[in-house]
Parts: sequence; C-alpha cells; structure tokens
Amino acid sequence: MCQVLKVYKSGAVSVFLHRLSTNGCYSLVDMQLRFDEVKATQIACMFLRLRGGRMHYIKLIKLLYLLDREALDRWGIPVTTDHFASMDHGPIVSRIFNLITDDKPTPVWGKYVSAPLGDHEIELRKDSVPISTDRLSVAEENLVREIFEQFGHRNRWDLINNHMHKLPEWRDPEGSSIPIHIRQVLMALGHNRDDIAAILRELRTETVSQQILSPAI
Repeated sequence: MCQVLKVYKSGAVSVFLHRLSTNGCYSLVDMQLRFDEVKATQIACMFLRLRGGRMHYIKLIKLLYLLDREALDRWGIPVTTDHFASMDHGPIVSRIFNLITDDKPTPVWGKYVSAPLGDHEIELRKDSVPISTDRLSVAEENLVREIFEQFGHRNRWDLINNHMHKLPEWRDPEGSSIPIHIRQVLMALGHNRDDIAAILRELRTETVSQQILSPAI
C-alpha cells in the first residue's frame, strides 16, 4: 500500500467532506484537481534551469508527465495538478501543453517562459526575475531533480520511442488525443484495487476542499 497524502480539513469544510463521503457522492463523478498554473510554471522553470535554461517543449512535457507519474506512485497525488492525455508522441500534461502552444500566453506562464523558438524549443525569459519554488515542498523539488537525473540526458525521440510509447496507460490516438485518467495510471503502476480506491477518495476530497475554500483565497 502506497502512502496517501492527507489533505487539510478544518471546521465546516471537514464536516461537509465527511457528509459527502458517507453519502457516497464521490462515486458520481471523477473529479480533477484544480489546475495551479503558478505551481506548474514553477516546476517547468525548474526543469528548464536544470537543462541550462532551454529545452524542446516536447521533452519538457514528457519530463513533467513522468514527474506526475512517479508522484502518483509514491504519494498518491500528482505534482503539477494537470490533466493527462495520450497523444501521438506519448502521454502529456494537457494544460501545460496548451500553455506552451497557445498563441496568447497567460500572464503567469508568459512572464517566465518564452513562446516556442526555432526548433520548437522554449526557454526561460531573460527579461524576468527567476520564479520562486514556494509552491513546492522539499520532497517535490527533490523529485524534480531525480526525474531530470534519470531522463534529462535522453534525446526526446529516444525518450518517446523507447519509454513513453511503452508505458501501459498510453494508447495510440492516431492523430487525435485520448484522456488518461489517474485510475489508469495507477493500474499501470501496479497498484491494487483497494489502494486505487483510497487514492481516488483522497483526490476527490482534495478537489472538493479546493472548491469550497477557493472563494476565500
């Protein structure tokens, strides 16, 4: 059984979450974590710094997916808060993919990361102060370094053809895209049914708590 991170619960939020769980409401929807663009940008910038400030965006997308995959295996929660999908070049983190490829950059991502340049590479913007990593825990920062040490030296096509396409959760979308659900990733990682059910309950609890607390943030 893997370690499942415990979410913050307090007062009325805890009571509401308890009522949801005991009434079985969690089984009605497959909730997704609220996407945290600031945290996702901090993680991407950390990978870029480890690579010298510049990287092909396809390779960055793969490193971010592998980061979340390992975090799910160890802790039961992804780091980037992104959604996953199968595309022709393997699994991706879909919201960050859109941040990179959209013509109109968002204020957070566009402040720190350039639009694709030359051979579809992106780089840290030189006209902006380095972004902090205050949204990341020490364990998450260490995992970013670990993933880069393991995969950062590999050519993007080697990474795609000899690793990403061999991940059990990837399906060939034949030019389109297919969502990858967290349950599928956990099954591919070898977690048992009870383990997966516990992780999904925690993630759904986290999602509901984000929705309740977000107006006050």
